[in-house]
Amino acid sequence: MLWNIAFPMYDLHPPATDALASWVLRRLDRLALPGDRRFVRPDDLLAHWQRGDLLLSQTCGFPLIAQLPQVQVVGTFHYAAPGCEKRLYRSVLIARAEDKGKTLSDFYRRRVVCNAPDSQSGYHALRGSLAQLGVGTSFFQSRIWSGSHRRSLAALREKTADIAAIDCVSWALMARYHPQETAGLVAVGETALTPGLPLITSRHTSPETLSTLREALSAAAQESTFSDSLFINGFSPTSRADYDVIRARREQHAGVVL
Repeated sequence: MLWNIAFPMYDLHPPATDALASWVLRRLDRLALPGDRRFVRPDDLLAHWQRGDLLLSQTCGFPLIAQLPQVQVVGTFHYAAPGCEKRLYRSVLIARAEDKGKTLSDFYRRRVVCNAPDSQSGYHALRGSLAQLGVGTSFFQSRIWSGSHRRSLAALREKTADIAAIDCVSWALMARYHPQETAGLVAVGETALTPGLPLITSRHTSPETLSTLREALSAAAQESTFSDSLFINGFSPTSRADYDVIRARREQHAGVVL
């Protein structure tokens, strides 16, 4: 079987992602992991995550608990981006510079843009922040779906929306590699800490291979190259149970729909 490896979630600077994938593939070769492997950039992420030949990929915490009941969790990278704490991360609330100094409560009856309804960082984290304010379904005037964090930022710049929740790692990578796309935008708040994006493997992956994957990822996280290029500065083996907090929050915030 030809096994697939992908790092689709923070692929904002492809050369950096390519370097990480190549390093991990070489490490797996040195660890004598059986089978053949290839790096892919999938178009259909949900189908990719569900494949039987998935050796390694990264998903979002919400799809993990809501759409991917059979995959195994390999672990979670730590990121040095502002807003991260070891294996935890949060979203930053982004608006135009003209709204600098405001807080989430100041955006009542204004327009929100979210990347996708199955996004923890772009949708569900914001629902949690609104729940903390004690508001329900009518806080924003309108909501649009953008399809990605990058397009959400474009909606802010183009003034078709006023506020968005952006994964703090994505925000840091955009500021580093695409500063023209973050120019004129500022952070006006942040959401609660949440377990970082899980690295996953197929349900068919053996315990021995799972252990080898964790060894390779732990070694990759110690490479200064990836701290410099992708903000990766650690790795923790994690399990599905580490993401139960996302399921619990979904139930707690059921009354908040943007």
